[in-house]
Amino acid sequence: DDDFEKFRAGQTGYRFVSDNEALHDRPGVMTRDMFVKWLPNRDKDFAGQICFESLQGLKGSVFFGGNYNKLEWIKDLDWDVLIVDESHEGVDTMRSDRAFNNIRRKFTLYLSGTPFKAIASGEFGDRQIYNWSYADEQEAKKEWASNDHNPYQDMPRLNLFTYRMSDIVREKAKQGMSLDEEGTIDYAFDLNEFFKTKEDGTFEHEADVRKFLHALTTQEKFPFATAELRKEMAHTFWLLNRVDSAKALAKLLKENGSGFEDYKVVVAAGDGRIDDNVETVRAYNRVKSAIKDHDKTITLSVGQLTTGVTIPEWSGVLMLSNMQSAQLYMQAAFRAQNPYEYSDGGKIVRKENAYVFDFDPARTLILFDEFANNLKRSTAGGNGTTEERQQNIRQLLNFFPVIAEDDEGRMMQIDERQVLSIPRKIKCEEVVRRGFMSNLLFRNIANIFSAPSVVGEILKKMDKAQEERGRNSKGTIDEVGNVSVDENGDVMITTELVIGQEQQVFGDKLYKTFDEIKDDGEIEMTTEGVVGVLAAIDHVSDSLQTAVEENIIKPASEEYELTKAQTKRLVKESKKELETKIEKIKGDFEQQRKIAEVKHQETIRQATSEKEIADAEKTLRQEIDLAMKGVNDAIKEATDEIVNNKPKEVIERLEKDKEERKKASVEEEVRAHLRGFSRTIPSFIMAYDDGNLTLDNFDKNIEDDVFKEVTSITLEEFRFLRDGGDYVDAATGKTEHFDGHLFDEVVFDDAIAEFRMKQQELANYFDESQTEDIFDYIPPQKTNQIYTPKWVVKKMVDLLEQENPRIFEDPRKTFADLYMKSGLYIAEIVRRLYNNVEMRRQIPDDKERIKHIFQHQVYGFAPTKIIYRIATRYILGFDCLLKPEQSNFRQVDTVPYAKDGTMEKLIESEFG
Repeated sequence: DDDFEKFRAGQTGYRFVSDNEALHDRPGVMTRDMFVKWLPNRDKDFAGQICFESLQGLKGSVFFGGNYNKLEWIKDLDWDVLIVDESHEGVDTMRSDRAFNNIRRKFTLYLSGTPFKAIASGEFGDRQIYNWSYADEQEAKKEWASNDHNPYQDMPRLNLFTYRMSDIVREKAKQGMSLDEEGTIDYAFDLNEFFKTKEDGTFEHEADVRKFLHALTTQEKFPFATAELRKEMAHTFWLLNRVDSAKALAKLLKENGSGFEDYKVVVAAGDGRIDDNVETVRAYNRVKSAIKDHDKTITLSVGQLTTGVTIPEWSGVLMLSNMQSAQLYMQAAFRAQNPYEYSDGGKIVRKENAYVFDFDPARTLILFDEFANNLKRSTAGGNGTTEERQQNIRQLLNFFPVIAEDDEGRMMQIDERQVLSIPRKIKCEEVVRRGFMSNLLFRNIANIFSAPSVVGEILKKMDKAQEERGRNSKGTIDEVGNVSVDENGDVMITTELVIGQEQQVFGDKLYKTFDEIKDDGEIEMTTEGVVGVLAAIDHVSDSLQTAVEENIIKPASEEYELTKAQTKRLVKESKKELETKIEKIKGDFEQQRKIAEVKHQETIRQATSEKEIADAEKTLRQEIDLAMKGVNDAIKEATDEIVNNKPKEVIERLEKDKEERKKASVEEEVRAHLRGFSRTIPSFIMAYDDGNLTLDNFDKNIEDDVFKEVTSITLEEFRFLRDGGDYVDAATGKTEHFDGHLFDEVVFDDAIAEFRMKQQELANYFDESQTEDIFDYIPPQKTNQIYTPKWVVKKMVDLLEQENPRIFEDPRKTFADLYMKSGLYIAEIVRRLYNNVEMRRQIPDDKERIKHIFQHQVYGFAPTKIIYRIATRYILGFDCLLKPEQSNFRQVDTVPYAKDGTMEKLIESEFG
């Protein structure tokens, strides 16, 4: 502060230069003109100057592509370094490039709090990157040792709360998990869908949204549940993905009884033009005005005010959109992390904490992982070891704790391992919920193209899952060898193919048309002036676009049999590309002309003779002529580029699209067959899991004949898909290698463990409060493994009891299932016998009663080895001490005995 006062008094060697009239009477402040006059007389040790200028102001200068005669001095100086703040935000546009290209400098320094794209792009080397992140800031705040003022002291700590929406929208979450047309699966709760609106502007799931708002203000763990929390969350920022959603939510928040009726709601969404600076300023002013006039506010946004904006009063951000970009997410999250002090009862209170509330934990923690790791080259983009990634997350968690909802709905602070494992758990829960018919189990599908015939033959043996029957798949596994890919499995289009197709589709007829445009398109400065030139450039642009459509896109569209929509998209992309080129031509001309006119006006203003005026006019004409020559040269260059490159680009694009569609179709066909295989996994877990089953040992305990009976492939073929291996190419006779690894080991193992937990949770079928059983998680298998639903089984036993009253009271009665599939029927019989009051009276000891039931009352036959293991494990699974040999269950297919009338002999021989 002392140094600043000396500066203001002009007692230091520093000067502040500004043309702001409000500062002109301040000591140490000079106007730009005063500074320029002062420079020649400056001290020898003058260090130089630092200039602060907004990108908007810079682009407004005629010398940097704008319209105003200002900032020429910036263009004329040689700068040591250009520093671009918030470099992630709109600095890679044509106008920004034009502005920066006119600044002569030795170095450029880009600053960003979320430089994920820049680091991932590889544009900057390791020695070009310096990190000072939020974690560094908070570490400096904590470890500040100097007696001087701690500059980080006022920076609040961020806290991230993430909720599973478990009790609020459980049914809606379950409904949103069907395979889409491409066969992909969204395993996480979709916030965008949850807040989707109808044509009349109301929410499609309005009852659930109301339930959500009610939970925010009533359930203990949520941010507005208590008076103390509501006080701390006085001003918050809520982010959605649609303007209509923001408006619909504002309407609900304002209703009496919403719990938020005493909040002033500001919809900072405008008309959706989130990059409109004017609209952003208006939104900012509305928010500041609302905070000034109201004790509590809620700001709803669809993207505005999420970057480069500081509203200190905000203490919390609610993430109500399904954004997947770490950059956008973290920019929005840090809106609440600003210094703020306020008076509370005459006492100055500092904002110590800021909060982010999210309702999509899988997405939240994935982005948290990216934020912790993607700011460092060594761990960006999934690189680095697990230990390195965990260390980065651990460091961030010290200052950015994550409080997440556990399986019981309790909020708990999670550690670095859980940040990585919880998204995995949500994935595996979805796999189990789908009965393992999930694409999340598969990866490296492109590997199939490296061993087409041998892999195809294995896959064709697998039946498609039942969900696939009746779907019209355009691809077949037989086409796997007809897809052109490189060693990485990416579509590859050869130069020879492109050249051959180009000649076939276009021939030599292109050049004449474009040469005519070039000859007829010579542009001159006419009496219409600049308007005429720009109109002429647009006319040439239209002619070029028409020629591209008629002579390139149309014949290509016919050759490749494109739909109207595909052709329209191709035209649109071509037009946008050409418009970019033309806008650059126009921009270059406009800038050159404006600079010439500005200099001309300055020369005329300073002229003292007719000759000087005449020379100025001549110079202006020369500059305009030079600008016009630049226009015509650029148009000719653009025309030549179209003729030489556009046909190849279109052919390559269409060939690649065709090959990509073929590849995607084949891959989806492969996934369909793999889902047909993966639906069998729950059965194998039920039959063979000893508590340690994984993808790696999946084949260890299962008999080959059982595996083939259930899956239609051998264990050896499964291992080939899982592990890869060498094979002999049938066409060449050469030994080749297939990489395999078609299954995602992490998801596979996690899902098996999750199914095991679910199996244990549901093992006690005597618990009548259970509304489901483990067979709800096993999809239909082959014909003899289609399980009878539990409610049907109960109805069957109810009917049995109605026709035979008191049947479960007699310890001498016997019951048999002659063709067991799941064991549900026998389990229901056992449950009723065990719980029967009369049975309890006759055999009061629980262990003796259950022993009697299994030894003397229930019997069953299972047709196959795996069904026998599944049924007996289910029936006896409630007690780990019970063994199949202690019961009356046998592995026998009774169908032949039923057909030839020898069933009675079979029963007598097996059971006496």
